[in-house]
Amino acid sequence: MKNRIRIERAILNITQADLADRVQVSRQTINAIEAGKYSPTLALGMKIAQQFEKTVNEVFELEEGD
Repeated sequence: MKNRIRIERAILNITQADLADRVQVSRQTINAIEAGKYSPTLALGMKIAQQFEKTVNEVFELEEGD
């Protein structure tokens, strides 16, 4: 699953730790999601998208084979 979290964070000028605090997960979780090593739950994906005022589909994109 591809995502735009790093790009969206840069637009808002927030760190992984800032985003993690806002969505109540660890910074390591945000890092793993950004790196494509972890796929978030639907609820977490929605919380992340909400922080960027985007839809889930605007932040996350399924890759072929997902």
